[in-house]
Amino acid sequence: MRALDAVAVRQWADACVRSLDVNREDIDRINVFPVPDGDTGTNLLQTMRSALDALLRTPVDTVGAALGALARGALAGARGNSGVILSQVLRGLAEAAQGAPTASGAALRRALLRADELATAAVSKPVAGTVLSVLHAAAEAARDCASDDLDDVVTAAAKAGGEALADTPRQLAVLAKAGVVDAGGRGLVVLLDTLAAVITGRAAEPAPVTATVPRDSLTTAREAGSAEYEYEVMYLLDGPADREPDVERLKADLRAVGDCVSVVGDGAGLWTVHVHCNDIGAAVEAGIRAGRPHRITVARFADQIAAQAPRFVRDRAIVALVDGEGAAELFRSEGAVVFEPGDAVTAADLLAVVVGTRARHVTVLPGDPSLREPLDDAVTQAIAAGQDVVVVPTFSPVQALAALAVHSPSRRAGDDVVAMAEAAAATRRGEVAVSEREAITWVGRCRPGDLLGMVDGEVVLIEPAASGVGDLACRLVDRMLASGGELVTVLWGQAAPDGIERVLEDHLRVAHPEVELAAYQGGQRDALLVVGVE
Repeated sequence: MRALDAVAVRQWADACVRSLDVNREDIDRINVFPVPDGDTGTNLLQTMRSALDALLRTPVDTVGAALGALARGALAGARGNSGVILSQVLRGLAEAAQGAPTASGAALRRALLRADELATAAVSKPVAGTVLSVLHAAAEAARDCASDDLDDVVTAAAKAGGEALADTPRQLAVLAKAGVVDAGGRGLVVLLDTLAAVITGRAAEPAPVTATVPRDSLTTAREAGSAEYEYEVMYLLDGPADREPDVERLKADLRAVGDCVSVVGDGAGLWTVHVHCNDIGAAVEAGIRAGRPHRITVARFADQIAAQAPRFVRDRAIVALVDGEGAAELFRSEGAVVFEPGDAVTAADLLAVVVGTRARHVTVLPGDPSLREPLDDAVTQAIAAGQDVVVVPTFSPVQALAALAVHSPSRRAGDDVVAMAEAAAATRRGEVAVSEREAITWVGRCRPGDLLGMVDGEVVLIEPAASGVGDLACRLVDRMLASGGELVTVLWGQAAPDGIERVLEDHLRVAHPEVELAAYQGGQRDALLVVGVE
């Protein structure tokens, strides 16, 4: 490849995500500095995924624009100190290539040197033997390369990065004691090797993980202070509307409460803040004084360390999020782990359920579309902690039941998820509920107390309460069966009238004798009946 273009940047970003995914566990395992929290590989992977997602959502036609999209996505989704440094590496590449349609070997040389500058500036106390040493060696090798050919420059940089990685235990005592190389440096070498592979077309050689260094060669002690702090606090920061945030004051405020401080920006008004501390409130308050903090995340190092121990006691689990004691018992009887959402469900609640399964692969069946936002956050955090979590789109407990009915542990996890998703999608969902307020619907005006018949979330029938739940339920089932069906599943709620299942059974026996009925006491609070047709 003679020049790096936008297409090649996409190829590189995609290859980086795949390579980091393959190497994540190895990188996490050797993460012993500055705190042995075992998450560097995971943080790099999540940050690079965020970068790739941003690039795929952004129309780009130049290498500068493509690298800029990567940098913005990495900054917005940076995880941990290693993620912050990665965002600055990408920002350096983007700044050096800004406005250029392609990048030559000379441009890549400038880009690596700029990345070295920004990444070093992002760390409050740079230490030899870390990712910064690896990046510096790669940038210097690119600078000193006699050729301006793109493949020669990237090969020189990747080779020097690998050599510097192998040398990190000679610079940092804690690495030699553990017999490993620096985890962040290992991740950077993965990215450099991947870039070299994209440009040259040659497969990358695996970078070293373990180290064999004589003890008398150690020259640098472990960074002081970090082990005293229990929490990692990160957030994005928007500056005041009329000026840039006072970054130096913010850094000083953060250093007063902790260490591993970094405050870095994307050059367009967005900043990522990172600190290790014990006083979480003080770290956030410092951000409030500087601007508007958002997407605040807090991780306790002790929890992260514990998470790295072998914690998976089974291969798979199904988590069902359903309302109602009867429905919960029904799902439990089918082997699912059940969580009954309350009125205010948080991502932490859902994360505790997913992680608590102690399963390597978790399939989640949500029975309520309103849980989407906290569930997305919980799933993201569980994946970052090493679990494989997939959410099957189910918008009603009857769709979740249909999905669970086809679950087979003997299938491959991916095939099983596909089968469950197909079963849920093939189930039409209906509901009988009582209107809480006056509103305009597709079929007319409803008033408080009216009975509503809904199909796939839309009101299709309205009757006054005096008409009776049974009559409306029968009409709703007829409507749902108009396009075919073999099985009707009904969950009746807390406020459903007695004998409603017999009313439906008698109606189906006459009107649809070919259809089977499965009725269960669901106990849900917000619907009289939940109906599914398969």
